[in-house]
Amino acid sequence: AVEIRGLVKKFGGTTALDGLDLTVARGSVTGFLGPNGAGKSTTIRVLLGLLRADGGTARLLGRDPWRDAVDLHRRIAYVPGDVTLWPNLTGAQAIEFLCGLRGGADHRRRDGLIERFELDPHRKARTYSKGNRQKVALVAAFASDADIYILDEPTSGLDPLMEKAFQQCVTEVSRRGAAVLLSSHILAEVEKLCDTVTIIRAGRTVQAGSLQQLRHLMRTTVTARTRTGDPGVWDWPGVHDAGTGNGE
Repeated sequence: AVEIRGLVKKFGGTTALDGLDLTVARGSVTGFLGPNGAGKSTTIRVLLGLLRADGGTARLLGRDPWRDAVDLHRRIAYVPGDVTLWPNLTGAQAIEFLCGLRGGADHRRRDGLIERFELDPHRKARTYSKGNRQKVALVAAFASDADIYILDEPTSGLDPLMEKAFQQCVTEVSRRGAAVLLSSHILAEVEKLCDTVTIIRAGRTVQAGSLQQLRHLMRTTVTARTRTGDPGVWDWPGVHDAGTGNGE
């Protein structure tokens, strides 16, 4: 669904993307990780047709996100990490407008999502907290069918219960065959939801693969002195490898 190869984007003398590769398959959730300034937001803006790449190729559903932006936006749901809404619209009106960009909401699904996220849709957007603005964007994204979901720090401002509701939504849309690109700094969220992960740094892909393949990157090495000869750490939950030597 998403294919990026050798993507390059420069801003003056600064290279934001330097030959980046990224793949998101239909029916899968791909985690998109990297430190601040790595190029995640620039990549997402290219995918949304807001920036034109200087080199390489980007394809969404086989189409060019710059040339075909209008048509592609009817098939893409996007949730940013900092949602801005029209202050004089109610939450319900904002949801209807956003869903209308993709042909309208499934009203039964919309109502279920409003209940799931515990959102009061009748309040004006200007009265919403950051978390409630985030809920409006999430309800709008998941209330209508999309082929690709681009989620950029989507749980920013949500409490743990609402994060769980979000995770349920992602699982449901991926099971329906949608492709999900999830940019998140919450490793537990990525580990729970993602089938594959792409890690970038300085505009380049440094690691890509399944969680199982990349699990070694999240391991912690511990050295300890014990009073017993064999504490049996090999049998402890979460231990991948263990060894003894020099009294340690």
